Amino acid sequence: MLHFRQMAAIAATLFLAAASPARAAETVTANDTARFLAGMAPSADSPLAPLTRDPSWQHHAKFFDAAFAQLEQRQLSKIRAWAAANLAAPKPTMYYMFSGPDFLYADAFYSKATTYVLSALEPPGSVPDLTKLARGGIDAALYNVERSLSSILSFSFFITKQMKVDLHAGQISGTLPILYVFLARSGKTIRDVNPVAIDDHGTLHLGSDNPGPNAAHGVRITFAGGDGVEKTLYYFSTDLSNPGVKVTGFMKFCATLAPGNSLIKSASYLLHSGNFSTIRDFILANSATIIQDDSGIPLAYYNPKKWRFYPFGRYAGPISEFPGRYQEEYAELFRRAQPMDFGIGYRWRTYESNLLLSVKLPTDDTGNVETTATAAPEVAPLKPARPKKPRPPAPVPPPRNSFWFWR
Repeated sequence: MLHFRQMAAIAATLFLAAASPARAAETVTANDTARFLAGMAPSADSPLAPLTRDPSWQHHAKFFDAAFAQLEQRQLSKIRAWAAANLAAPKPTMYYMFSGPDFLYADAFYSKATTYVLSALEPPGSVPDLTKLARGGIDAALYNVERSLSSILSFSFFITKQMKVDLHAGQISGTLPILYVFLARSGKTIRDVNPVAIDDHGTLHLGSDNPGPNAAHGVRITFAGGDGVEKTLYYFSTDLSNPGVKVTGFMKFCATLAPGNSLIKSASYLLHSGNFSTIRDFILANSATIIQDDSGIPLAYYNPKKWRFYPFGRYAGPISEFPGRYQEEYAELFRRAQPMDFGIGYRWRTYESNLLLSVKLPTDDTGNVETTATAAPEVAPLKPARPKKPRPPAPVPPPRNSFWFWR
């Protein structure tokens, strides 16, 4: 007896053969590809439309419909409500370092941003014309996408050791197919997709331009939401450790978009390490607000005279995979935390998660904090909490083998 996926692959091949030559010659758009991978129907005249009659794609669509509906109810709708209540005037730029392809939470927290900059080690990869895949290729592609998203749909973060395998399997590889799925499931319409690279001066190069050695390679996606406002998503594959950022122009490029807002979650506590001090200092210097869980920047590195702190949820300390990362100052700060009704980060269960909103105070022309300021303009009126004289954390080496163990 044939396995379900074998039968599905045969059915897909028959549907491809049945497509008219004129239709097969048409261009498959990035937006239709994204919708197809996300289990959403492409446009009626798309060459991909016949493939939606394939039982394997229909099974894939039902699976994603249920998974994303649960995620929307459990987390995303609550995160958007939290952001609407607590962020008054977010900046146009949103930085999300150590993100992987996680546009889903970038959009949920900072839906009003117009430029998103995501970065991680994983390569952007590519998504070929799905109608030209070999026999059984579409079925395998859909299965790999499902596997790649299994942890973030369940826990709110990627397990990178697993993702490294999934994102290198088959002809559809890298972060781009995941970005496609998240854009489509977030209600976005993709208008343009281009490979990009940043040279060591921070200049952006498009397509086949030669960016020279040590370039940070990535992808630029232009898209729009339901309101039609055009936005830009950058994803760069780059090493954010001190030696890595020293040889690329990635941070110089990011500085051209400053000031922005930052999101840090499930970041393997890398910013606790001295080997990531450069990117840590960049985030602090170029962010008007920082939303993070405790895996982000330790309190000791914030200047309490320049920042206000708004803790939410419960700080229960790091999970067992990250020993030595407990912060007494964080625990003290969170004794005055406000409640939140969604889970995030490694302690992903509701009422076990912590979230810190840090808001930089406005400064005058000399860089000094304006003493007349009574409330930071980037945040809705809240009662800030203050840490007790934070001390620098004891140095702890990053996890063995890979500093990308969890995200």
